[in-house]
Amino acid sequence: MKIENLELEWLGHAAVKIKNKKVIYIDPFQISSTAEKADVILITHSHYDHCSVPDINKIVKEGTVIVCTVDCQSSITKVEKKINMQVLEAGDKIKVQEMTIQAIPAYNPKKPFHTKEEGWVGYAINIENVVIYHAGDTDYIEEMKKLTGFGKKGTTFIALLPIGGKFTMNAEEAAQAASIIKPTIAIPIHYGSIIGSNKDAENFVKLCEAEGINAKILEKK
Repeated sequence: MKIENLELEWLGHAAVKIKNKKVIYIDPFQISSTAEKADVILITHSHYDHCSVPDINKIVKEGTVIVCTVDCQSSITKVEKKINMQVLEAGDKIKVQEMTIQAIPAYNPKKPFHTKEEGWVGYAINIENVVIYHAGDTDYIEEMKKLTGFGKKGTTFIALLPIGGKFTMNAEEAAQAASIIKPTIAIPIHYGSIIGSNKDAENFVKLCEAEGINAKILEKK
C-alpha cells in the first residue's frame, strides 16, 4: 500500500513493514528468510509472536536499531549481529533516523493477557507527514483518546488495529476504537494465523465504514 512516499506492507499476524528511504519492521513474525534487511525494528512486547529472535535474525544487519520494551532486552541480546538497542517505556519519545517514535500504552483493562503493569506498548511513528500507529496487543483504552490529534494539520494518520479477539480487541471493539481515534485509514492486523480470520477483517471494514471511517484490508505479503 502506497501512502505519500511510504510503502506499507502487512506480513501476517501483527507484523508490518514500512519502507521509504529506510526499511522498518514492527513485530516481525513468521516472515520470509529472504526478507529485506532492516534499518529499524520495533518490538511491542516480549510474547513469542511479537519478539521472535529467529525472525529478527532474518532481517537484522550490523547497526540495525531495535526499539523495544524492557522485558525484551534479554531476548534481543541473543540477536546474531551487533545492533543498537533502544529501550522505551510507555510515553517515551525518541528520534531515530529521521523519524519520531512514540511509545503508546497497550494493555487489557479487564483481561490477564497484557496487563497495564507490564508496561507494554504500541508505537506511533511519524515519518514525512505520515503517522503510523501500530496499537500492539491491546483492548480499547482511554489513552487512545489522545491519538485523535495525529490526523490533524495535513498529516496522514494510519491506524493498525488488532482485531483477533480474546487477547486483543475483536472486530467490533476495534471499529469502535477507530471511530474515536479517527484515522485517515484504519487497517486490521493480528489475525489470520494464531487467532482471528479474514471474516473478522471484513467485518471490521464494514463496521468502520458504517462509522464514516475509511478502512482497508491489506493483502498479506
